[in-house]
Amino acid sequence: MTMIDLKILSKEDAQDKDILESSVEFTGQHAAEGRSGGWLAGNFLLVNQGLATLAFFGVNVNLVLFLTRVLQQSNAVAANNVSKWTGALNIFSLVGAFLSDSYWGGYKTCVVFQAVFVFGLTVLSVTSHLFLIKPSGCGDQWTPCGSHTNLEVRLFYFVIYMVALGNGGYQPTVASFGADQFDEDDPKEAHSKDTFFLYFYLALNLGSLFSNTCLSYFEDRGIWAWGFWASTVSAFVALLIFVGATPTYRHRKPGGNTVSIFCQVVVAASRKWRVAMPPGAADLYEEDGKELQVAGGRRRILHTEGLGFLDRAAVVVSDDFTFQAQSTHRKLWRLCTITQVEEVKCVLRLLPVWLCTILYSVVFTQMASLFVVQGAAMRRTVGGVTIPPSIMSAFDILSVVAFIFFYKRLLQPLVCRVRKNTTGLTELQRMGIGLIIAALAMVSAGVVEHFRLKLRCRGCTAASSLHIMWQVPQYVLVGASEVFMYVSQLQFFNGQTPDGLKSFGSALYMTSIAFGNFFSDFIVTIVMKITGKGGRPGWIPANLNDGHLDRFYFLLAALSCADLVAYVVCAKSYKCIKMEGRCEKATGGFHV
Repeated sequence: MTMIDLKILSKEDAQDKDILESSVEFTGQHAAEGRSGGWLAGNFLLVNQGLATLAFFGVNVNLVLFLTRVLQQSNAVAANNVSKWTGALNIFSLVGAFLSDSYWGGYKTCVVFQAVFVFGLTVLSVTSHLFLIKPSGCGDQWTPCGSHTNLEVRLFYFVIYMVALGNGGYQPTVASFGADQFDEDDPKEAHSKDTFFLYFYLALNLGSLFSNTCLSYFEDRGIWAWGFWASTVSAFVALLIFVGATPTYRHRKPGGNTVSIFCQVVVAASRKWRVAMPPGAADLYEEDGKELQVAGGRRRILHTEGLGFLDRAAVVVSDDFTFQAQSTHRKLWRLCTITQVEEVKCVLRLLPVWLCTILYSVVFTQMASLFVVQGAAMRRTVGGVTIPPSIMSAFDILSVVAFIFFYKRLLQPLVCRVRKNTTGLTELQRMGIGLIIAALAMVSAGVVEHFRLKLRCRGCTAASSLHIMWQVPQYVLVGASEVFMYVSQLQFFNGQTPDGLKSFGSALYMTSIAFGNFFSDFIVTIVMKITGKGGRPGWIPANLNDGHLDRFYFLLAALSCADLVAYVVCAKSYKCIKMEGRCEKATGGFHV
């Protein structure tokens, strides 16, 4: 079965049909169907994403073990440091999104940050071999590494945060850049755009499969430098593929400083807080024409009710214009267009939904930290071979692959048939399902830990006799929840943001992961302070046999249930964007 449905162009399809005026080809001409974009460009981006993800997870998947075995950190400290690093990586996505939307465009932003990513991985490979992995072969589960100077540790952190900057700035941009290859005003390409997001997340997981198996196996045995070099080569090849496919891409024009536009609306509305509002939106200011040429070709957004205070920014009063050389100029900080006002409304309406997705990322981040630590404290012999605990994340990846095809081939057609529509479950509904499955994953992890503790060796550091394969259900459930949550987030945030904020929409998906990691760090710290009082080991001690990790998992399950209630309230009240000239999709609804 092929992963991508290649589009065969007929003679009629190959005609030069202009797409959006805001989309151009590498030569500067308006993008035309059959000449650029579509699955031809999409395929290159999917391969690029798979290789770049392989490179990233070559570092990420065993980072917690590198910190504990090579840098000699405790489990709690290492888990928190991984959470901080992953959180910073996703915060860096805002930097890439801002540069892409405002100034550089998607292509240049992807090239620059991928180059930073490759450089960071190269330096990481060199420094790890020269300074950190001493004596040679240390860092496995038997041979401890020697001590390190403060300079060596700081150099390591500087390099891995450079890796985070490169990958973080690239990820949201390549997602929105890939979506730009499909014209959402064309029914066929709009359907292909939705499919692209599914395959994009599939490529991400397939790319990490090699890292979570082969690289994880070698790194668990102390062959860290070779693992890092494999990541470096993969990232370099990904960059070459991206640059080599340049003639096939469609490019969206950057729309100017998005922060400035946001501030203009707030300032203009504040200045007119005493101005009487006209009835309806007929008298609010909007520029002529279907395209807002001064804003990088953004399409107009229709006026919506709610957040009425911001509408004041589009109310026309006598001193909103200046007259120079027989021409009229709008004062940007006194009068804004309806489209500018609606852009701000779109962002504000997305925030409550975005906030409710943060706790899901707290659950997700446990897979790269405490799931690995839990697995390391279990019996890990399979067929006479001791497997690394991080290799269990392969079950998460296989689950993602399986549930993507389950949703695409079975669930979505079934729901469409039952509901007699072409959309099936909306993105908001699928995200709610993701939250439910995430809570079940934490319950599963807690039950496994409960029985692991029953079979532990009290007062010693020996692994429990419970086999690591009992972790499979929690990994599978997390994978299933990702398909419903993260794929839907990519589609929802990209579809519900204006033309000039597409990379920002993808960055919202990544920043929810970032704040999830920071919140995970906060929860772990608070839990350890409360449960570790009076000399007690706490729930997550260095030796898990002395703790109660099961109670921490059950706590996360309870918090996920509470978050689900808040999410349903926010989703039911959400109002979707209304773009001029675009058929409204059942994207924003949460109706049953």
